[in-house]
Amino acid sequence: MRQAHDVQAAGDRVEALLAELAGLGGPARDAAEELVRVLVELYGAGLERVMEIVTEAEAAEVLRRLAADDLVAALLVLHDLHPLSTEERVRAALEDIRPYLGTHAGDVELVSVEETGVVRLRLRGTCHGCPSSQLTVKLAIERAIAEAAPEVSHVEVEGMVGQEAPLLQIETRPPPGPCPVPDRTAAR
Repeated sequence: MRQAHDVQAAGDRVEALLAELAGLGGPARDAAEELVRVLVELYGAGLERVMEIVTEAEAAEVLRRLAADDLVAALLVLHDLHPLSTEERVRAALEDIRPYLGTHAGDVELVSVEETGVVRLRLRGTCHGCPSSQLTVKLAIERAIAEAAPEVSHVEVEGMVGQEAPLLQIETRPPPGPCPVPDRTAAR
């Protein structure tokens, strides 16, 4: 039976170990970093060759299945080998959440995908300016994009009601003029 792998957890663990290694000094750190680099290059070259073989064989169904597998897709993205561009994967992620947004008569439009890893979106319908739009963006839209295109570094959303809106402040103030209620303690 195949063991499931949590790609995000593995990536986080690798990052933590690399940070730990950076704190060490000397030749042990340098050797460990070189080992990681060589292994990543080797696995990347192997994946590249697999993709070439599948493409040369015109095995579109195999290619589709590889790209749809979460673990393989994450490795393909890591090595810049995914058959779909970042924009195509972001568009697919937005298509997947459209039914959810539609239940609220809302929608989202992809404005652009920048080479810097920034995705720009525009909320439409009832999502535009909705007080719950920030929650919708965080829980649905950003999560879907992160799963489909982990290389995206930031999502900017036009039409989202955010925390930048000033809060209404209600202050107490003294009543105008003298207090109409007599002070009973002063008469004693």
